Amino acid sequence: MAESGARDSVLILGGTGFIGRNLVHYLISNELAGRIRVADKVPPQMAWLNPTHKEAFANPKVQFKHSNLINPVSVENAFTDPEGEFDYVINLAAETKYGQTDAVYRDGIMRLSLNCAREAAKRKVKRYLEVSSGQMNSSEKPIREDSKCNPWTQMAKHKHSVERELSEMADLNYVIARPAIVYGPGDRQGLTPRLVIGAVYKYTKEVMKMLWTKDLKMNTVHVEDVCRALWHLCHHGNRGEIYNIVDDSGSTQGLVNELVSQIYNINHDYVGSAISSIAKLNMSSVVEDINDKHMEPWADACQRDGILNTPLNPFIDQELLYNKHLCLDGQKLKDTGFVYRRPEVEINSLREVLDDFLKMGIFPSSLLSSEMIWRDGQARNGEGFGDQLEEEWGSG
Repeated sequence: MAESGARDSVLILGGTGFIGRNLVHYLISNELAGRIRVADKVPPQMAWLNPTHKEAFANPKVQFKHSNLINPVSVENAFTDPEGEFDYVINLAAETKYGQTDAVYRDGIMRLSLNCAREAAKRKVKRYLEVSSGQMNSSEKPIREDSKCNPWTQMAKHKHSVERELSEMADLNYVIARPAIVYGPGDRQGLTPRLVIGAVYKYTKEVMKMLWTKDLKMNTVHVEDVCRALWHLCHHGNRGEIYNIVDDSGSTQGLVNELVSQIYNINHDYVGSAISSIAKLNMSSVVEDINDKHMEPWADACQRDGILNTPLNPFIDQELLYNKHLCLDGQKLKDTGFVYRRPEVEINSLREVLDDFLKMGIFPSSLLSSEMIWRDGQARNGEGFGDQLEEEWGSG
């Protein structure tokens, strides 16, 4: 996409995060901006950047500004540059950890986002792009942007509140993006936990059993297309409009788990709706057991491979283990002329994520080998977590 870009100035709030680092790389590698400032509380040196992202951040066009965007003074400083105002401001900053308290989300999403939006309105930026959440409703049928919202995670609830507040800001030229599950190089919370869990089941030589069924919707989008879409919306999005960003895969839990199983050459299955519904009655205990079961072999594998520190783990938060569909209609963005380069989630794209982690030394390479043995030298004969549920509550 060739825009007037080389002269454009861009402020990326939360720019050392997963999408932000890929956005910096995209803008630099395609020569789309003449000046890029990244504002984040996490400096690049501590953000687990891969070599490609480190190179992008080292470009002289990129300036990092350490910022606590919950603080209005810090926000003002992030926006202030001797070279002039920024043309485009893209807000990727937010509390992204699941399972936090309401107070944490109020500060890390609501307060932070409104601080940034008000500053952008005051400075009359050409376009303010708020990256929201695709978790605005649960349906097996694709949800359009104008559908009624009933957010099903705490993060999405606070993102929805931000969306409502932006609609009241008459002086702000804004667009809202709602991405599906984002995956790609640097991902730690999208599909990567599933990749780590698959590796755990390869290690323990058990069948990977998941809650619910293969039909649970888990719509996806590659981070490369997210970055392209965000830049596209800076120039072609309609003021005050919301756009879903989602590929054409129609991804389900079944599709994702099938790809993971192919990577590790493991078998997978599902507990089913009946047993999962019973488990839901004591979900906090069930989730604790699931995560405990996965964490021990993961830690053992990391130790065996000499990995002392890694940001990766198989933990999945309770909010993401309910029978909630993430299913989005992406036609509105396509109608603006946007074309996806990665229209479907493919096994090679997931292997690309793993290869990146392997090169960084943060993923046990032995988990991708053909010889997987337990710590005592023998394959575990125990059953997977799903079998434990079936034994306790019946065959469903």
